Amino acid sequence: MIYSVHPGDFKSYDTPLIRERFLIEELMQPGKINFTYTQYDRVIVGGAVPVNETLLLGNYPHLKAHYFLERREMGIINVGGDAVVTVDENEYPLQRLDCLYIGKAIRDVRFTSIDPAYPAVLHILSAPAHAACPTRILKKNDAESNSLGSPEASNQRTIYRYIHEKGIQSCQLVMGLTILERGSVWNTIPAHTHDRRTEVYFYFDVPESQAVFHYMGKPDETRHILMKNHQAIVSPPWSIHAGSGTSNYGFIWGMAGENLEYSDMDTCPVNDLR
Repeated sequence: MIYSVHPGDFKSYDTPLIRERFLIEELMQPGKINFTYTQYDRVIVGGAVPVNETLLLGNYPHLKAHYFLERREMGIINVGGDAVVTVDENEYPLQRLDCLYIGKAIRDVRFTSIDPAYPAVLHILSAPAHAACPTRILKKNDAESNSLGSPEASNQRTIYRYIHEKGIQSCQLVMGLTILERGSVWNTIPAHTHDRRTEVYFYFDVPESQAVFHYMGKPDETRHILMKNHQAIVSPPWSIHAGSGTSNYGFIWGMAGENLEYSDMDTCPVNDLR
């Protein structure tokens, strides 16, 4: 469980407490499904790594629901080997960096890796949903994308948008990913906040001997922690979310809140950060 934190209280947090209250370290474990429930927009952050056996999406007492997606929707992005996600007996092949959206009221969801030697690594976000939107798959090459940044600023990157107002339709989930080019390390510059929604970052393709410095906090009083591969962090609406790595990498960003507009953000110019 991740509880909501007031920005005034955050000022007193040291590094271990920041990690305890916002970081999800052991998200991806072979042969398991892991979920962390947050009180930020009631977002659930998850990871599934099927290896030799199919993993079934279960139910959890904390949801007070008859089944997981009774009142929820779910977005899934694969950062590993090929997978098949079965949704009420319909099979959806999910290759690396493909996205699957599953709407509310779906009872049966199963995750399978095609090759146990190269298992799927499935990052999952779930949020409450007030209506049922159709299940839909979107391949990476079909997603809306654009390139930003420059080599001179060490932030040349490509953003892929999957679940948003002009892509896969949802109730409140917004999801996509960003890939940094070789030699670029900065993401989300200039930084920004979202007063109207929570954002979760999930870092992937971070080499074993490297790390990402993730920055958060109020724009005029920032903090940082180091993150490794396949770790996620929750950003409250009042917090910036940005990072710089010791090598290039990728990250999945996901949001839930009042609207589906990707551009709904309050930008914080670099010169205003403290």
